[in-house]
Amino acid sequence: MPRPIFDPIAVLQALDAEGVRYIIVGALGRVIHGSPELTDGIDIVPSIKDENLRRLAQALDELQARRADGKPLKLDRDLVRAPALELRTSAGELQLVPEPAGTRGYDDLRRGASREPLGHGVRPSVASLPDHARMLAALDRQQDLEILQTTRRLIELEHQRTRSRGLSRER
Repeated sequence: MPRPIFDPIAVLQALDAEGVRYIIVGALGRVIHGSPELTDGIDIVPSIKDENLRRLAQALDELQARRADGKPLKLDRDLVRAPALELRTSAGELQLVPEPAGTRGYDDLRRGASREPLGHGVRPSVASLPDHARMLAALDRQQDLEILQTTRRLIELEHQRTRSRGLSRER
């Protein structure tokens, strides 16, 4: 079966249509904040409350989601057993990460997340840059060092921009 064209807006619209509570993390989250990375998938941290899992299951049905390993999808069981659940959908790859490294999951990340307008009426919650840096540092992987440095630089630039905005308002 050919790989579907990556359409993150379609994935996010399906999640939003069902009222799923989630936070975008990973490469797409960092790209939304300005990272120059490339990605062909979405990583989300869903709320693992029962009602949200029911809504998530409905959205996954709409997206024709299947486990990447071909095994049958049992959402409540699969999210408890693995650190991440890799799915293939009609709009590209989607990874569900109930508790990313260095975090305590959805409720932990929600505090620093911001809603970002992506067009087509989509405004998902995206983990903050400091939370992205925390997750990358907790993974402690050689392959993530450059991405971690870039993320920390983006944090510095955001602080500088915030400070300069504050100074211009004082004048």
